[in-house]
Formats: sequence, C-alpha cells, structure tokens
Amino acid sequence: MTDTANPLVPAASFVHPALFYRTSQEYVDTVGSFARAALAADEPCLIAVPGTQLEAVRPALDDAKGDVEFVDMTVLGRNPGRILAALQSFADRHPGRPARIVGEPIWAGRTGAEILEATRHEALINTAFAHRGATILCPYDVTALPEHVVADARRTHPTIWDGGEDLASPAYTDPAAVCADCDQPLPEPDRATVLAYSAGQLAEVRRHASSWARTTGLAPARQGDLVLAIGEATANSLTHGGGSGTLRLWTGQGAAVIAEIHDAGHLSDPLAGRSRPLLTSAEGGRGLWMIHQLCDLVEIRSTRDGLTLRLHMNP
Repeated sequence: MTDTANPLVPAASFVHPALFYRTSQEYVDTVGSFARAALAADEPCLIAVPGTQLEAVRPALDDAKGDVEFVDMTVLGRNPGRILAALQSFADRHPGRPARIVGEPIWAGRTGAEILEATRHEALINTAFAHRGATILCPYDVTALPEHVVADARRTHPTIWDGGEDLASPAYTDPAAVCADCDQPLPEPDRATVLAYSAGQLAEVRRHASSWARTTGLAPARQGDLVLAIGEATANSLTHGGGSGTLRLWTGQGAAVIAEIHDAGHLSDPLAGRSRPLLTSAEGGRGLWMIHQLCDLVEIRSTRDGLTLRLHMNP
C-alpha cells in the first residue's frame, strides 16, 4: 500500500484512483471518508455522481464541518465531453489549494457510445491534471458494469482502490494510446440526408440544417442549438479541415437527432473542446468547446481518413 496513492491522504501532486465498489454501504463509507478527509485538510471538495448516489451520500455528510459541492453527474456528464472542463473550473476556483473531486462518469445504463467517450475522458484527466495538486476519485460499480468497462478503468487509472486497499494498476496505459483505442469505427446509419459543402457555402449549410431540423421532434430551442453546433463544426472544416466537408443528418433510436460532419482535418490536441479555451488565447478550440456544451453526446474520430464529429441531440 502506498500513501501517495491513497485517496484518503492529502496529495501535493495529482492522484487519480478508481474506486471499485460492490455495495451501497461501501460506496457511502468510502466517498464519505474521502470528503471528510478533504474538509479536515481544508481542501475544496466536489462530489459529481449520479443523482441516486448523491441521495445516498448527502446524509452521511450532514454533520460535516465545511462545504462540499454536490453535482448530479447525469446532468453535468450527459455528454462526457463536458465533464473535464467542469472539473478544471472547480479546481481553478480554489487556486493554491489541492482539489478533492469524486467523479463518476460511467454508470449502469449508459449507452456504449457514451461509455466510450467517458473512457476517453477518464484517460484525458491524467493529461489535463498532470501538473497540479488534486485527487480525483472515480467510483465504478463492479457488480453492475460490464467487465470490459472495469478493464478499461484499470487502463485509465494509475491506482485502484479496492476492498480497502490502494494498489498500483499494472494495466495503466498512456492516455494517447487509450484515446487511439477509442477511435473505433462508427456504425453506419440506415439512411441519411447528405450535403457536401465548401468555401462560401456556410449559409447554405445552416439553411439546410435548419430546414431539416424542423422535420424532427426537437423543440425549437434545441433545433437552434443543433444548427449552431453544425455551423461551428462546418466552419472548422473550412478553416482547419481542408476547406470542404460532408454533412449527414438522420434520426436514431428514441427519436434522437444526429448530425455528422466529416472533413480532411485531424485533431492534434485531444483536449481540444474538453478544456475550456481562454478568451485571451490565440489558439483554437472555442468552436469544439461550444459544440460539447450544446450537444447531448459528441463522438469524435480522428483517423487517417480525416476527422469525423457525430453530434447527438435528444428530443
């Protein structure tokens, strides 16, 4: 056992353990102890877990002295691409103090596509927080999640907290390699509306997307969000993706609305869009960040054939 990996011991550097839990009581005890340790050390604490888990943990901390911020991960992390920026924002609000965060981005009932992007998120945490003092504890219900999800947790977390012990994970893998493994082929739709575009056609793309969105079950406000996200993605194609691209539109399971933008670009920074860009920065990333905020799921594939963004909007 190593104290530097123990999520109950304050860390001056970055620590990212997975918590493998089997019962609700084990969950409450460990997360509660984690939060109490943070408060005892006068460290800011964020607990971002699904709502049912929040209901279980809150009573255990009612008498704790200090502030703990609670967030429902099913809302915050509906699109896994939003989570990292929120965690960084929490840490940034407390400069000079190590942040303590419980983040549970994967739970039973997540779709396969959501789990894949949440796994990418878990890998990128290690890159985004590499040089700052923080502990991010990520619970995994090993009785309810598929074995491949638990196996990926071993790859994305340097240490595992299991049965009261903190152990180094021999399966831990470089985040870049995990992200490359997440670039799995996307399933083809049964049918889609297709529009090729190039320079000077952004207004046409927006009109086409807006007209198509009105035929879906999306509320007017969500139609506007979809058109805005498509506009940002296609504009990126013209600036960074070779000057042209292809837009495909279709409806999926449960009346979900899906837009796919493909171009000849490549994503050189895997954190682009997941870390909130600075307003003063000359670097890009603002459009992709906005897309993540607008959509319920963003699937990204960066391959030899180019860059594909698949944007999901739920009705």
